[in-house]
Amino acid sequence: MILLAYLAVGVAAGLIAGMLGLGGGVVIVPALALVFPLLGLPSPVLMHLAIGTSLAVIVPTSISSTLAHYRRGAVDLPLLRLLLPGLVPGALLGGWLADRLPSALLARVFGVFVIGVATQIFFNATAPGRRPLPGQAGLLATGMVIGTASTLLGIGGGSLTVPFLNYCRVDMRRAVATSSACGLVLGMVGAATFLWAGRDHPGLPPGAVGYLYLPAFVGIALASVLTAPYGARLAHSLPVPTLKRAFAVFLMLAGLRMLGVLSF
Repeated sequence: MILLAYLAVGVAAGLIAGMLGLGGGVVIVPALALVFPLLGLPSPVLMHLAIGTSLAVIVPTSISSTLAHYRRGAVDLPLLRLLLPGLVPGALLGGWLADRLPSALLARVFGVFVIGVATQIFFNATAPGRRPLPGQAGLLATGMVIGTASTLLGIGGGSLTVPFLNYCRVDMRRAVATSSACGLVLGMVGAATFLWAGRDHPGLPPGAVGYLYLPAFVGIALASVLTAPYGARLAHSLPVPTLKRAFAVFLMLAGLRMLGVLSF
């Protein structure tokens, strides 16, 4: 039953990623925050395990996505090189901060974030491109902010990187492809940081290596990688705007649950 729960999370993450272009922590973290208490995982490290596991799952999914975009020449390598010097230390800082925050506070922070994402998806609110990309210093600062927030929340950064690049007049395909490459870096650095930060925590359950919960990682990674292509096919045959709004409602409920407003 436990394995089935993780496989179900992975199937949902894969299908939603394929259908709606969303994935990573936006799906996995709130799902694990709902599943882990049902499985009796200790609450003091519950959110740390959810975030660390999400970052680890992002790595294999980002590899396949980045390679596919790279083969099509869509990854903007010069732009990626300018963002990386900020992304890497930002990811390290985010992991350091998460290790020092209590699980309950992390849940509230993520709850606020996911409610914001749900609102954006439901109303399809996007800011039109208004200015060109900032210079090297601006991209360094932006990378730091995205890296810190992404690792702190356990996300691949797409929900932050893509809107920023779109706002700076970067073509959507190039923005998504470059964001996938950024997500790979964030997943690798973030997961390694969570592994290291939680290595000596006395409250870890069996099956955890640092803040990475291996049973959840294996089940979710396998299912999400296998089902993402089917989600992409469904995107061409199902009413995507309706699906987006349904998913936004799920995210809103999950965010309210993490804030303690709902108790389901």
